[in-house]
Amino acid sequence: MQGIGTAGIAASVAGVAAGSETSATVNANGAVQGYLDEMSIEEKIGQMVMVTTRGITGPHEMPPGETQTAIQNLNVGSVIIYNQSSPSYAATYNNKLQEWATNADPEIPLLICADFEYGSDHNIDIGGTTHPRKMGLAASGSTDNAVTSAEVTAEEMKAMGFTWNFDPGADVNTNPENPVIGVRSFGSETDTVSEFTEAMVEAYQDKDVIATPKHFPGHGDTDHDSHYDLPIVTYDEQTLRDVHLPPFQAAIDAGTSAIMTAHVIVEAIDDERPATLSKDVLTGLLRDEMGFDGLIVTDAMSMDAIEDEWGTSDGTRLAVEAGADVIMATGTWQDQVDTYNALHQAYNDGELSEERIDESVARVLQAKFEYGVMNNPTVDPANAIETVGNPDHLDIAADLAQDGITLVHNDGDLLPLDLSSSDTILVAGVEDLGTIREAVESETDATTLQMAASSHDPMAIEANNAASLAAAADAAIVQTYSQASIPPGQLDLLEAVANTGTPVVGLSTGLPYDIGEYPDAVDAAVATYAIERWQSENPTALRAGVSVLFGDQPGGELPVAIGDQYPIGHGETY
Repeated sequence: MQGIGTAGIAASVAGVAAGSETSATVNANGAVQGYLDEMSIEEKIGQMVMVTTRGITGPHEMPPGETQTAIQNLNVGSVIIYNQSSPSYAATYNNKLQEWATNADPEIPLLICADFEYGSDHNIDIGGTTHPRKMGLAASGSTDNAVTSAEVTAEEMKAMGFTWNFDPGADVNTNPENPVIGVRSFGSETDTVSEFTEAMVEAYQDKDVIATPKHFPGHGDTDHDSHYDLPIVTYDEQTLRDVHLPPFQAAIDAGTSAIMTAHVIVEAIDDERPATLSKDVLTGLLRDEMGFDGLIVTDAMSMDAIEDEWGTSDGTRLAVEAGADVIMATGTWQDQVDTYNALHQAYNDGELSEERIDESVARVLQAKFEYGVMNNPTVDPANAIETVGNPDHLDIAADLAQDGITLVHNDGDLLPLDLSSSDTILVAGVEDLGTIREAVESETDATTLQMAASSHDPMAIEANNAASLAAAADAAIVQTYSQASIPPGQLDLLEAVANTGTPVVGLSTGLPYDIGEYPDAVDAAVATYAIERWQSENPTALRAGVSVLFGDQPGGELPVAIGDQYPIGHGETY
């Protein structure tokens, strides 16, 4: 490509008179068309590929040579980032990626992307801010809280050089056995999910971060994890339209710039191919019927739902034929090269026209202009240090978490706990007990005992050990965690502790459905929605849950029903 420089076209777009939105749009479209007129087919294809550095480089290393090749030789349009060590490191890392892109020919900066579903801590190992999971935000009942969470996350993302967030989750979690969505969803009620999705889309994009509601047309009623298997949903078309599509329509009506696909077969629309590969779903439903004209990005194509059945090359070709604009190539370096080659081969074979390629590349370039990437692709790492995880943001996140903690039952008014320095309290359970114990010790002078099970399904000997400790204690907190059904060993441990007669609180730290299985002898139960299916620790929500046990006011109401015992909207207070 010759004759077009980023600076010149970006300046022409920036120079449009303020308040002239129509002129600005026309001018930006003109800039995009200028690129399309000059780019080679190879350069265009590159803009449709998203690569990753995960698995190629470690958390403390700069981007590898393979990624430089992808950016400068393949002209990839975007990079997805995982697990950076710190805010300043992420900013420096992203600047290096943009340096490579702006020293390439053509000079087109990257869209740098990540999953920041629960704040910057999601992919920043040290120094980020941890927000509540989506279910915890919805439990607060306040879309204002969702807006605040998105605004803080967007500010921190921008400080580190990220422009594209794969959030919010728009899945309606109607299946309690769903092994992959769970607390990543705003709940099981369509209207709630729609309202919170719309609020977060608008908040992200008002802060110049691309929002990406996912996973279209809905991953909430699956009982398989698409990372490891191909889920199939069998509900009828009316259920799809009444329950699962409205949050995505709300996002489209709110102006979302991107939507992510689901590796899920939706039999009501296409009983042979998952949504990611289905033209009936992506073009017929999403584009033509629902009116979405933004970026369609696939979920990770290295997930087994796609890789095992179609592989990189066929999966890539089918996804673009279906209507996808950007292919998320998250596998090995060879998978990334194969993704690019598959698109090029499809073009050479006449299966993929330049006109179709231009449609997708135009959307990618339009997003880069709209979100300021063309003007300001790099950031100041010092600002990332000051912005990400600062005290104000940590306080905001703590307040958001507090608002969602749900007191489900409190028999005999056991809570709040009132212990003296001469008392003993047991903390037992299966996940993140260190964080829970530290939070307990910050709330009380009582002596704290701890019993951590060796797995999510404790053995009988472990239940007996917990019971022995509980018998000598004045109170017990038993933490439970489930990503679908609660393992029976956890219930056995909980019952063993409760049968000692020591007052016991069940602290649910994953999906709240496990509370419905608690033995009757458990005196109180609190839902924190803290831990998702990958067991990523959420200390903000865990500390908020413990603070409620010792007297802070619970602010949450259930965003899902727990069996027939506790309906949506249930929540007690002190």
